[in-house]
Amino acid sequence: MSESQEQAKRAEEETDTPDLQGESDDSSDEGEACGDSEMDFLRNLFSRTLGLSPGEKVLDELSLEGVARYMQSGKCKSIICMVGAGISTSAGIPDFRSPGTGLYANLQKYNLPYPEAIFQIDYFKKHPEPFFALARELYPGQFKPTVCHYFIRMLKDKGLLRRCYSQNIDTLERVAGLQGEDLVEAHGTFHTSHCVSFFCRKEYTMEWMKEKIFSEDIPKCEACNNLVKPDIVFFGENLPARFFSAMKQDFPNCDLLIIMGTSLQVQPFASLVSRVPNSCPRLLINLEKTGQSDFASSLLGFGGGMDFDSDKAYRDVAYLSTCDDGCLALADLLGWKAELEELVKREHALIDSKDAKKKGEKSSQSSGATEKAKGAESEAGKSDKTE
Repeated sequence: MSESQEQAKRAEEETDTPDLQGESDDSSDEGEACGDSEMDFLRNLFSRTLGLSPGEKVLDELSLEGVARYMQSGKCKSIICMVGAGISTSAGIPDFRSPGTGLYANLQKYNLPYPEAIFQIDYFKKHPEPFFALARELYPGQFKPTVCHYFIRMLKDKGLLRRCYSQNIDTLERVAGLQGEDLVEAHGTFHTSHCVSFFCRKEYTMEWMKEKIFSEDIPKCEACNNLVKPDIVFFGENLPARFFSAMKQDFPNCDLLIIMGTSLQVQPFASLVSRVPNSCPRLLINLEKTGQSDFASSLLGFGGGMDFDSDKAYRDVAYLSTCDDGCLALADLLGWKAELEELVKREHALIDSKDAKKKGEKSSQSSGATEKAKGAESEAGKSDKTE
């Protein structure tokens, strides 16, 4: 074969030979595209299934001012508040987790194996003394509601409050003027108490429990002699049934969710933030940002957690301040500030007046008892002389 014939044959073979490198690149591109498509499909599937796809942007600005304008627009008619211990700190009640000042940081005097044990049901049944000692310090009736409590009361008075979901056991929402139907006390309340025995469950009033606690008696059931515990939810106990039934009714119909004074670390309460409609704005008033999506949810590109800072943020607003200052700032933007301050002043004066009346009655009863005792002693002295 001549040299020219060999060159022609080689050229023909090269033309017929597939470009393996090029095919490999095309295959890689197709694989990546297929992978991206599958991930998008999974994201959309999870989003549709869990109701986590982005909703309509309702706020004209992700700020407290934007929230205030939305509240004044006439479109915001059903507000849910989620509140934690941070709304009561200005009343003198410590929160749970603040370093140095929180409740868990100051329980050394009770010689607990670990701070949370004071609210563990199994520990309580064996060692009830620490809980009842703490209850004397924190018992309802010794504190006044805060500006934040009265802001929630104003939402009710203006027909905007659908419900207040509270993690607190201090009953200050009730003192501020909310009624039972306005409240879901997710972690229970001191309002009632029950025998811990499954076979008894006798109910006791708040007054009965208060008398026992302040007389330093360990409350025991009058029917079976088992411990009696206020109806607050300890670790290891179920939340009230009302929490779950009301949740299903309220959150799908929420126009604005206001979250105040909570770390959003305790489940299932923390998960409530994801139960509002996707277009529902969510306002956090707290000393720090909390409730944000976790890493796993972010990795998949979906999540019901709060999103304050990403490029995809469209409904969540964080106002970092004390709860009282945040409520005053929002009230000011709404034109309610003077009304709120007057409400707080009037209600606190009423509480002071009632407290003074009670102290006067107790003082009068004490004086009367002293006079009776003196009279009895005097009569006894006269009788001795006669004899």
